[in-house]
Amino acid sequence: MVRPYAAKGKKRKTRDEKYDRDEEELAEQVEVEEPKGVDENGTQDKQFELEGIPIAPTEPNPKSGPGVIFILEKASLEIGKVGKTEQLLNSDDHASFLKKKGKNPAHYRPDILHQALLMVLDSPINKAGRLRCVYVKTEDGKLIEIKPFVRIPRTFKRFSGVMLQLLQKLSISAVGKREKLMRMVKNPVTEYLPVNSRKVGLSYSSEKLVSIQNYVAAADNNTDLVFVVGAMAHGKVESDYTEDFVSICSYPLSAAYCITMICQALAGKWNIL
Repeated sequence: MVRPYAAKGKKRKTRDEKYDRDEEELAEQVEVEEPKGVDENGTQDKQFELEGIPIAPTEPNPKSGPGVIFILEKASLEIGKVGKTEQLLNSDDHASFLKKKGKNPAHYRPDILHQALLMVLDSPINKAGRLRCVYVKTEDGKLIEIKPFVRIPRTFKRFSGVMLQLLQKLSISAVGKREKLMRMVKNPVTEYLPVNSRKVGLSYSSEKLVSIQNYVAAADNNTDLVFVVGAMAHGKVESDYTEDFVSICSYPLSAAYCITMICQALAGKWNIL
């Protein structure tokens, strides 16, 4: 008579799963904080503590010659208490919340800053060690210093988590190290700029239309260049510390594309291939 029940015992694995341990370890090292937010189902995301963010393999090289500094003005980085949690406000996830507060959701665009930082830090200028630093001036006047060898999260969700912790804890350190990659610093930004630097503001509203390639090529080879670019959805940069105020295109451009044009012009001037 056949036994009606299956024999007890451990089930054999039907397939052999192999994993790359090096990739797993790397993924653990670069893991960053998931921002507090609301997912597609309307449920609250869990928040994980952010120990740090990874460092890019290149570092600035002062001996390589003159460098460049970018200042991103009027960036939208504002924390709001949505429900029981604090979140980095953006127009996609918090439109209803912002409207209830009588604010225009179109002005809350931290994604513009995210795209601009990716363009700067991924550029050949940075990999060649010519990017000195990036400064971010928020809409409410806070000043953030970002080192050139920081590796910004690729997705906006993780970027929001990093910015949220930065605004709360005032600094972000490297993974497993005490070195501060991003930190809040005191105003004004001119205190951190090289003495011999040339400060240039960019705006579509400027009456001085220039070719960025020719403009950069004419700059002194022994002078650091500072470019002030707006990181907001609407408006223009109004800084009193710039020596020149130019427009590099007859059409309005995004902050990320302006930075791309500048980096390409600088790569040509410094023969970075």
